[in-house]
Amino acid sequence: MYMPLYEDRRNAENVITIPKGDCDKIITGNNHVYAELINAVKEKAGALGRPVTAAFDGWYGVEWDGIISGLKQADKENVVKSYVNMSGYYKPVEEIKEYKQKFMTGDPAFGYVNGEGTIEDLLGCGKIDKLPEKIQGNTIIYGYGAAAAAADLTAYFDITRQPVLWKMWDKKLVPFGWETPNTEYGWKEYYYCDYYLLDRQKSFIIGKMDYWVEAIDPGKLKLLPRGVYDTIIQTALKYPIKEIKIYQPGPWGAYRYRDLFDVPGLECNAWNELAGPELGMIVSVNGEKTVEMPMLNLMQYQKEFLGEYLAETYPHLFPMDVWLDDGYFPEKTPLERTAMPIHNHPSTDYVKRHFNEPLGRYETYYICEAYEGACTLMGFKEKIDLEEWEALCRESDNLTEIKNWRDYISIWDSNIGDLYLIPPGTVHGHGGNQMVLEMDTCPSAAATEYSFFEYDFARSSWDDETKTMTARPMKMHIEHSFGNEKWRRENWVKENLLARPKVEKWTKDYKLDKYASVPEMPFEIERFHFYTKAEYGTKGKFAHIVTLTIGKKAAIQSKNNPGYKCDIELFQSAIIPASFGEYEIVSGDGGFCEIVLMRWKKG
Repeated sequence: MYMPLYEDRRNAENVITIPKGDCDKIITGNNHVYAELINAVKEKAGALGRPVTAAFDGWYGVEWDGIISGLKQADKENVVKSYVNMSGYYKPVEEIKEYKQKFMTGDPAFGYVNGEGTIEDLLGCGKIDKLPEKIQGNTIIYGYGAAAAAADLTAYFDITRQPVLWKMWDKKLVPFGWETPNTEYGWKEYYYCDYYLLDRQKSFIIGKMDYWVEAIDPGKLKLLPRGVYDTIIQTALKYPIKEIKIYQPGPWGAYRYRDLFDVPGLECNAWNELAGPELGMIVSVNGEKTVEMPMLNLMQYQKEFLGEYLAETYPHLFPMDVWLDDGYFPEKTPLERTAMPIHNHPSTDYVKRHFNEPLGRYETYYICEAYEGACTLMGFKEKIDLEEWEALCRESDNLTEIKNWRDYISIWDSNIGDLYLIPPGTVHGHGGNQMVLEMDTCPSAAATEYSFFEYDFARSSWDDETKTMTARPMKMHIEHSFGNEKWRRENWVKENLLARPKVEKWTKDYKLDKYASVPEMPFEIERFHFYTKAEYGTKGKFAHIVTLTIGKKAAIQSKNNPGYKCDIELFQSAIIPASFGEYEIVSGDGGFCEIVLMRWKKG
């Protein structure tokens, strides 16, 4: 399974201020990083008066061979006597494969989350306890799970999620128990098992590590002492947070991005993610040094970040996603090309039973731009035979056309400001000729997507190597889709899911709208209109995700401390931590601005 993915770092830096002494302790450049780590081993051994063990742990994708080679070259005094690769302390790969089978399941599209496992489950019985017996002199144990060994010094080597996926798709990922890439490694292994083992190990280490190392680019390592790392994380949570956007092409991909964004290599854009758990963030410290890390590192302080309710209800889960679905075509294009697959999403009960996930997929479409032919597919027509539609989808399996599909699916004309509520089990799809701000729940800590496809017009999909729509048609999820289908018809959709805004507050500076909702939707959608500024607050318990949908630029700043701020550009999002409090959103040029806001209902 290969999913092309592109990053956009424009205006992604989060500029924070920390004490100058802490900033000076951030070490950049591989030679300096290696020298600092070797010296730390030397000083620890001197302080304890004996040889010491250092554990260098990290996430998938860290290039350990290059790091160890660099450390050896930097160790002019031969401080470290031995280097031990943790891969040798894992169970045989066949036993690891057997362990993972229950999480892979027989489902071709989804697995079952490893809800309790740890890396220790994969380590050879008793081997880790015997590790110190083989150590003579100062030793560095390195690789996934290294901190499971008793260590005097610990460093965590971190990497953002996109490079991991690129390695996986390129068959270059080295998983648990391997010393070389496993070319047969499957994406379900990562999303349903290994991600959770890595995440639990990271949570265990983050509270005890001595050093944190940015290891995204193996040629540009950066090292932070533990205290400096904590200062950066805690300080970043005083600011609104921007993330590195990602883009993905697909069979309904369109071309508005060419007018708005410069993304080298991107030839069609189905959607791009503006905010969510799988994205990375760039922190500019005092305007002098930058550090890049997964946004989820902020979840170390989940209560401050998301509020007490979400922290207690969904521990370790960042439950919100914001996407921008492209839909602009310069020429009139058939709906069978412009529309998303006809699909639905699962409820919380469904994902708990089938996939061991904590939260269902609850979705909204907000129409940011609309062009001729703008439309959204949602619900079934009133008098059609629903069993007939299911039979047609099963017979087609997206390999043959359902020529009369329009006889079954309701198609709604769209315009700017329309909001479509999409609770689980509601058949729907972005119809194209519109830009959709998609604000959803994220059911998975690993950011697994749960969309159940019924029909995709039997069309070819996107081939990112040839940059053409020539790949095989997408596979459907017929059993899940119809097992989850609520069979909602046109009139019910019209009365319940085509949400209208109500003026919640009006001042001479701004207007705040709140869109209607239905009880099962767990989050609110609100909207600001203003020329100069708008005002709002998190009440200490609601994280807000705000997106600029009209305007060139807007600044988000704390009312109590205006230095805690960031600016966002058109179609860019920022996450405002629950602890942020009262804030203002200020137009960058005095021009008209529209901000669309997502927040949880309970807090």
